[in-house]
Amino acid sequence: MTAVDARPESTAGARVESATDASAAPRPEAGTVLRFPAGFRWGTATAAYQIEGGATEDGRTPSIWDTFSRTPGKVRNGDTGDIAADHLHRMPEDVRLMKELGVTDYRFSVSWPRVQPTGRGPAVERGLDFYRRLVDELLGAGIRPVATLYHWDLPQELEDAGGWPERDTAHRFAEYAGLVAGALGDRVSTWTTLNEPWCGAFLGYGNGVHAPGRTSDLAALRAAHHFNLAHGGATRVLRDRLPSTAEISLTLNLHALRPLTDTPADRDAVRRIDAVANRIFLDPVFHGRLPEDLVADTAAVTDWSFVKAGDLEVTSTPIDSLGINYYSPSVVSAGSSESPSPWAGAEEHVAFTPAEGPRTAMDWPVDADGLYELLTRLRDELPGLPLLVTENGAAYDDYADPEGQVHDPERVAYLDAHLGAVHRAIEDGVDVRGYFLWSLLDNFEWAYGYSKRFGIVHVDFASQRRTPKDSARWYAEVIARGGVTAEG
Repeated sequence: MTAVDARPESTAGARVESATDASAAPRPEAGTVLRFPAGFRWGTATAAYQIEGGATEDGRTPSIWDTFSRTPGKVRNGDTGDIAADHLHRMPEDVRLMKELGVTDYRFSVSWPRVQPTGRGPAVERGLDFYRRLVDELLGAGIRPVATLYHWDLPQELEDAGGWPERDTAHRFAEYAGLVAGALGDRVSTWTTLNEPWCGAFLGYGNGVHAPGRTSDLAALRAAHHFNLAHGGATRVLRDRLPSTAEISLTLNLHALRPLTDTPADRDAVRRIDAVANRIFLDPVFHGRLPEDLVADTAAVTDWSFVKAGDLEVTSTPIDSLGINYYSPSVVSAGSSESPSPWAGAEEHVAFTPAEGPRTAMDWPVDADGLYELLTRLRDELPGLPLLVTENGAAYDDYADPEGQVHDPERVAYLDAHLGAVHRAIEDGVDVRGYFLWSLLDNFEWAYGYSKRFGIVHVDFASQRRTPKDSARWYAEVIARGGVTAEG
């Protein structure tokens, strides 16, 4: 799940026009089925620490999130992922739920400390065995497994040695990637190296709202580079260990940015955030360079001497597709942000204003046009690169009624609008190959603990009872007919 929750906000709302003026596009006639291309990948997604539980089983040792969640005041209600949705023990039931939905793909993450507890040395076979069983169960249900190697659960021992701000962590990650590829590479055809490295770098080391909770602009920038280096190094290892038909990808939570006004100052604010939120990953990964304006903006923080000769050749190792996680856009203006901030080099120049309109339980604006804007931007900037929407969804205050039903019409409306935006992007020439709904299950929602529910399957955390919500049935119908119905 993305990290817009860390965005500083002012007290005033703002009405800002979409960068593409999406309202001017012709709308299809009401009732028309907006069909997606043949072979479109209909998926759902989860993350290991958010659902697995079994925090001390099979040799697993603490990750940075185990440590962070036990630090007083860091996670709402003192919640931890020790049990979460107990997926470790209920995995066959969860796969059956996916089969009933009709999903073609399931995006899961591998827990690094379950597979390689110290972040060094050989794999723990008991840890790998869980993922072997999961993959076998998925394939038996006709569901394609999509493995993410890192979704924020760095082994604590590596953090104690310096964590992502240290170069060695990137090398350790590449070795870990090889271990997982060796175990699952004969059955998993789609691999994602990292999920949302922006969150890991700037929320984990910049403003400290995520694990490991450090607050340093320099540490955040160093971590961002080492995430890029880890991605490139792991990609090279995966190319060596996997069949030539394997698809290797990276997932970024790119920020859809809009200026509050059309003034030069507000547009420069957008440029600054685009550099530290988006181009800090896009440029090294796809162009083998650092953004010159980012280097200039952050000159008071670092001279970037931690980028060594040959690094950018590694970071730009070619990949087969790019995953995009999107939840809501950001409205940016000239100003200043609260400290500590995740916006290294931009804190004194940029402010954020919440957009008007409906909002989710996370207090995030609902605006599907932002997803369209990101997808079309990538079509133009990275022509020929296939895209996947690897996370998209919304939290609402769901509950089971006296009959045991969970009605979530707001989520259905959110998902419907965003799938409509994906369809419109495809019609406009964007090569979007799939959509992964976040999330299959209610889960441990990071610093929010169990207070926010993103799942299309309700989880009663006391009993671990699973109850498909109305949105689950809606999604199953969308998959069955291969598209959403236009409202006109």
